[in-house]
Order: sequence, then C-alpha cells, then structure tokens
Amino acid sequence: MDELRLKARAKINLSLDVLNKRDDGYHNVEMIMQQIELYDEIYLKKIDKGIKLKTNSRFLPTDESNIAYKAADLMIKRYNISSGIYIYIKKSIPIAAGLAGGSTDAAAVIKGINKMFDLGLTLKDMMNLGAFIGADVPFCILGGCALAEGIGEILTPIKGFKKGWIVLSKPSVSVSTAQAYNNLNLKNIKRRPNTKALLRALKENNIYDVSKELCNVFEEGIQKKYPVVKVIKNKMLQYGALGSIMSGSGPSVFGIFKDYDKAKSAYEKLKLLYKQTFLVSSYNGRQ
Repeated sequence: MDELRLKARAKINLSLDVLNKRDDGYHNVEMIMQQIELYDEIYLKKIDKGIKLKTNSRFLPTDESNIAYKAADLMIKRYNISSGIYIYIKKSIPIAAGLAGGSTDAAAVIKGINKMFDLGLTLKDMMNLGAFIGADVPFCILGGCALAEGIGEILTPIKGFKKGWIVLSKPSVSVSTAQAYNNLNLKNIKRRPNTKALLRALKENNIYDVSKELCNVFEEGIQKKYPVVKVIKNKMLQYGALGSIMSGSGPSVFGIFKDYDKAKSAYEKLKLLYKQTFLVSSYNGRQ
C-alpha cells in the first residue's frame, strides 16, 4: 500500500476533573471524552526518504514541531522503516481549541503508517506509542467514548451517547493547555464532575442527565480570562441547548441539543457571530 486517506476526528470533553499535581510535574485527571463527526483529512504517501508535511492551514507548522510529524518520525525510527512519508493535513478542526486537533492528526499518522507498512501493531501497541507523543493521542487512537485517568493515558472504553446533536463554537482567542493549568486553583474549585452519575447517564443513553452532568474544572478560570467563553455558553442555553460546557482547555464551547431543528437554528445564529461554528453528531465507532 503506497498511499492512504484517513479521517482524524475531534473530541469533546463531557467532563474534565484535575485531581492533583504529581511529583513529575504532570497532573492526574479524570475525564470522559467523546469523539464527534468533525474531522481533519489526512493523506499519507510513501516517498524515498525523510518526512514531508504540508497543510491547507497557514497556522499549522510543517516542521518537526508539528505533532503529526513527530508521530511519523517516531514510527520510522522505532521500526526501522527505510522509506519516507509524505503527509498532507486538510484542517477542519480549529487549532488550540480544546478539541485534540493536533493529537488526532498524530493518531491518524500512527494508524496509517502501521497499515501502510504492515507493521502488525495492535491497538494497545499503537496507544502505547501515542503516549510518547501526547496525552490525548492514545484516546484518539482508541476512538469513540472513554473514561480517561492518570495523565489521560489510562483509558476505559465506554458507551458513548448517540441521541441528540452537538453545536460547537470556537471564538477567535486560542488557549494552550499550559494556560488552562496556570488559571486553575486546585484548592478553590467550586464544582467538580460527578463521574459516576455521568457514566450512568451514558449507559442509559439519557440525553437529559448527560447534559445535566457536563462539567469542566478549567471553565471558570478561562471564563475570567476570556469572557467570550461564558457569552457563548449562555447563548447555547438561550438557543435551546439542554446543557453547555467548554471543551478541554478551551476556548471551544459546545451545547447538546435533543432536536435537530433547534440545533440547526442555534448553529445558524452562532455562525453569524463565530466563524468556526459546527453542527455535528457524536461518533462511537472504532477506527
């Protein structure tokens, strides 16, 4: 197989809790992540040598600082692959948005190289490799919906929610994960996720209870720094969302809608205000 096309799907956080800071500087987390039908398109092609990366986005680096480039470099060196790889990333997922846009591209590269070069790696093998690249990469390799623990690398696949629609808006500001942690005071978190209640709601596919249990401990700090996050959240609820929350480290905000017509109406109104607004469904397959 000389070339391959893959979909690299975004994720949203139905919950995100930061438990404590570890001695190694990382944080222990507990969060539920759900893939959605918003994706980048990844094209891979064998070349003689080296790694060449191109993209349609002027905001995305194309050198070794790109996480997808790092994934290819790791695979080539780890498995002594003699040929090179050309990577083209057609971006649709907003950048620095709390949606794992970079991690999912890296995950697609790992899965694609495994397939193209017949490496025979298992899903667990690929997830372990992904952990060297970034904390969200293993989840993006797994896909669907999962409970993440540790620094995000301990994953338990769970039943994702299938009902309803998701409207997602990313304001013009960008937030790094480091920024989100800097704005977080672990001793002063007013509300933490009820993971057990959310897991139960997902198991029962109860869209009302899922929406009620949405919670992200980063949200309050990011809202203070970027009030637009709260503005979008309030608009989601005003336009009929059952629940709304910031995803990941932000600043993207999503709302869950039961009815398509309400979701479409909210999407159209928000799109006028925020260019990067999307109407999508959840994705529960395993790639």
